Amino acid sequence: HWQSINIYRLTYFMKEKNISKPMNSMLRNKKSGVSVKIGLFIGILFAFVFTSGNLFAHTINYSFSNFTPSEVGLVYLKMGFTHILPFGFDHVLFILGLYFFNSKLKSVIWQATAFTVAHCITLILTVYGYIHPISSVVEPIIALSILLLAVENIFAKEYKWYRILIVFGFGLFHGCGFASALAETGLPVNNITLALLTFNLGVELGQVAVILLLWGLVGKWHSDKVWYKSRIVVPVSLCIGAVALYWTIERAFLN
Repeated sequence: HWQSINIYRLTYFMKEKNISKPMNSMLRNKKSGVSVKIGLFIGILFAFVFTSGNLFAHTINYSFSNFTPSEVGLVYLKMGFTHILPFGFDHVLFILGLYFFNSKLKSVIWQATAFTVAHCITLILTVYGYIHPISSVVEPIIALSILLLAVENIFAKEYKWYRILIVFGFGLFHGCGFASALAETGLPVNNITLALLTFNLGVELGQVAVILLLWGLVGKWHSDKVWYKSRIVVPVSLCIGAVALYWTIERAFLN
């Protein structure tokens, strides 16, 4: 909504002052204003979500009591991976948003790793009861983070180093979403830390699998083409944004 308002203001200014510069030139002069605003927005949301409310305390699954540590690690490693592929459609869309903006493999993997570190932090803090996010707010924010990423993909002109900080900020919220999956399954009474770490490792492996698949199907062949953004990045980001907008409305107002 705020991006639409900014574009409207720019268009009105151009008409009033009879400026003939194209809109894309005006947006370029804003010098990554979209990224800055998204970063500020993350800070506000973070302050609001993690200061009050109650999400869930971790539950204990006593069926794991006879499992060895290696068996527990394998179970939660697989659980983390399958939470991305094939069951984590919203998280996969987030990774798609990361990839298509900057398809350089090393850069995307670094962003995905920052995302993993962030959601690992909030997952652990939530499970151990140090923070108490509001579940009815966290899920819409996860959808909103995907929408904002899609918007940035469309309007931002080039990759900036601080995008990784924005991704890290979004990962803090996604960690609370991962915590809900563990709340349903429960955690082993004697190996909680091991379960959390292997779960997050599984999530990271799932994300890397998505990135490598995208690189093999699209990035390796087309990312250096002059039409890559106009024909691939923008259309894909519009689709991602449309789905994320629907999820945001559904999770915020219809559930």
